[in-house]
Amino acid sequence: MRIASIFREAWGALLFNKQRSILTMVSLAWGVVCFVILYSYGEGFNVALTTSFKAIGQDLILMFGGQTSSQAGGERAGRVIKLDRDDVDAIREAVPMVGAISPEVMMRRTPVTHDYRSENMSIRAVLPVDYQKVRNMTMETGRWLSAEDDLQKERVAVLGALAAKKLFGEAPPENEKITINGMQFVVIGVLRTKLQISNYNTPDNECVFIPYDTASLLTDVKYPEDIVWTPANPIFREAAVKQIRATLARIHNFSPTDERAVEMIVFNEFMKQIDTMSLALRVLLGLIGTLTLAIGGIGLANIMLVSVTQRTREIGVIKSLGATRRSILLQFLLEAMVIVTAGGLIGVLAGVTISMAVGTLPLLGPLFKDTSGAGDIHLKVSEFAVLTSTIMLEIVGLVSGLLPAIRASRLDPIDALRYE
Repeated sequence: MRIASIFREAWGALLFNKQRSILTMVSLAWGVVCFVILYSYGEGFNVALTTSFKAIGQDLILMFGGQTSSQAGGERAGRVIKLDRDDVDAIREAVPMVGAISPEVMMRRTPVTHDYRSENMSIRAVLPVDYQKVRNMTMETGRWLSAEDDLQKERVAVLGALAAKKLFGEAPPENEKITINGMQFVVIGVLRTKLQISNYNTPDNECVFIPYDTASLLTDVKYPEDIVWTPANPIFREAAVKQIRATLARIHNFSPTDERAVEMIVFNEFMKQIDTMSLALRVLLGLIGTLTLAIGGIGLANIMLVSVTQRTREIGVIKSLGATRRSILLQFLLEAMVIVTAGGLIGVLAGVTISMAVGTLPLLGPLFKDTSGAGDIHLKVSEFAVLTSTIMLEIVGLVSGLLPAIRASRLDPIDALRYE
């Protein structure tokens, strides 16, 4: 049989069994739709989770004093190491691989008052410019603290989103006065709501931020509670950690290999756990989508086997007229692949349409009462999902159609003509 004749025979068989062909296409299309949507959900979940984790800071490293675990320079083990404000300047000079660094003083449960409203809040005293870089501070309204504010010890403050709501409700806080522990400050800005799932101390949304040197009017700032910093480039992270520890070891007289003398929490290391969680979810969703496709493939194989049984005498007639085993095999394979390809195309179009119609699904937005959509799951169909589902579907169609096609091609013409 010529190729054109094989195509005509296959197309005629599909049209003759129109209802069965359509139902099979729909079942395969449903498998593709499930795979595309589930994979898009997994991708959106990964982006939302990663973004919310990194909201605490871009490659943030948190550093605070500890206790020595070994003797060094004649000093006993177990000695308490307190970080000093001057350590920040020493690190800046000695470790050029540090991109930004800021000491941080925390004043917890400090009375903050505006008119008749009073709340106990956490006050963070920070070096303005560097702290903004390290901690990903984005303003909703107003401006962030400046180096000039710190130099002049200006009594200005920036409020976290939740802190502003507690003190001002729906009223705009900018240029309004608040009282921190009995001292008046002017509010110069409000932070955008941080959808952060990782914190240390108090969440940024609930804090009040003031210049570091201004905090000396309220408390002692010589010994910061912690120092936050970020490497100039992620590839320098490990080397910067070693150099900072060596610098502090020289200043505070402890061993450079003593990791307990100065504790460092590298938040980027927790990203491995986040990535593992996201990957596990995507694999699970991908497996569910694959099983759905496989079920459709089993249905296709069953339909093709039924088709071979119903058309046994027809196959006998075609073979008696000179059709080769190869042409019979090709005809049944072609029927299977047409159904699969049409079902896949319908599935991809439906998956893309549904994903675009749904758009976003809530995740962290309701938790933080944020309506920006930054913490939600955005269903965006990726090329990988479309390509993968298409390849998988073609493989499923090939395997599902191959066995019935082989069976049909091996039928003996005489036995086929006698089949009732």
